Amino acid sequence: MKALQELIEQIEPADSNWRERAWERLHSQIRPRGSLGRLEEVAARLAGIQQTLQPVVDRKLIFTMAGDHGVAVEGVSAYPQEVTAQMVFSFAQGWASINVLAKHVGAEVRVVDCGVAAELPSQWPILHRKIAPGTANIAKGPAMPREHAVRGLLLGAQLVREAREAEGIELFGSGDMGIANTTPSTAIIAAFSGRPPGQLTGRGTGIDDAALQHKVRVIETALAVNRPNPDDALEVLTKVGGYEIAALGGALLGAAAARVPLVCDGLIATAGALVACRLVPAAKDYLFVSHRSEEIGHGTMIEMLGIQPLLDLGMRLGEGTGAALAMNLIEVSSKILKDIKTFAEAGVTDTGH
Repeated sequence: MKALQELIEQIEPADSNWRERAWERLHSQIRPRGSLGRLEEVAARLAGIQQTLQPVVDRKLIFTMAGDHGVAVEGVSAYPQEVTAQMVFSFAQGWASINVLAKHVGAEVRVVDCGVAAELPSQWPILHRKIAPGTANIAKGPAMPREHAVRGLLLGAQLVREAREAEGIELFGSGDMGIANTTPSTAIIAAFSGRPPGQLTGRGTGIDDAALQHKVRVIETALAVNRPNPDDALEVLTKVGGYEIAALGGALLGAAAARVPLVCDGLIATAGALVACRLVPAAKDYLFVSHRSEEIGHGTMIEMLGIQPLLDLGMRLGEGTGAALAMNLIEVSSKILKDIKTFAEAGVTDTGH
């Protein structure tokens, strides 16, 4: 707990003075005011994060955190648990969706075994950081010991810190892999929001109506059995979370401590980010939400965070795919701030509109 408290104490809000200076420049550029819409908002936020009017986000890295869930035995997913390890292998080979999209935007992908149930071969080109071989079944009791939740948070933060210090990464992305992980993610939303699981639960990998109703009941049971305190984010994570969700939250804490932006993917990555922001509200200043997931609970997460997603493409894959796509928008926003001349610089008459 001491290490987590030290991490939390390193996080400060983004610099509002630099953000205001960015808005002044954006409003002075040779175009109608506000004409680039939300790209201007992104640019101003980057200025506040990096404390400069010349923000740079060229070096991009996505962490795809992987973990398994004991609740999979309840039949809440259309896929068996062994698919988690099989997909990790696909990521490592470079032939999955996240690999293709990340390559397109010039981002590297690093896959992290945070808690996959299978023993993954040491020669696989992934980061072997397994905390435990999957969580316990949240329908029967807590997902993990409290110290494991702390380890997961610190793991995500350490990965970001090391990449920032050793490689100068300027923009991080977070994604996930874990069969059944929409179930704990939805339980986290329900715990924090107080809304009934029936209003929050989606189809995940594509379950039918009967399986969806069963999934709702499983989440209701998990909440009744564990009774997570919504005012204690670490307790919520411990009782109904996951190892990859913990690492995803920790990645945001690490990014905030290092004063670098992080863009999260859909439901699962945003669940981790929500935990982080409940632990440290200032971490929200460093978070970008990549897209609005088709998973219905994601809308509640967005509402609770108060951060509008950059894209709405009907996606619900995970892996970090939404984060990869949004990286282009974040990068171009930095260039808007830096490279578009002001009226004074260009010698153009400013009409004030």
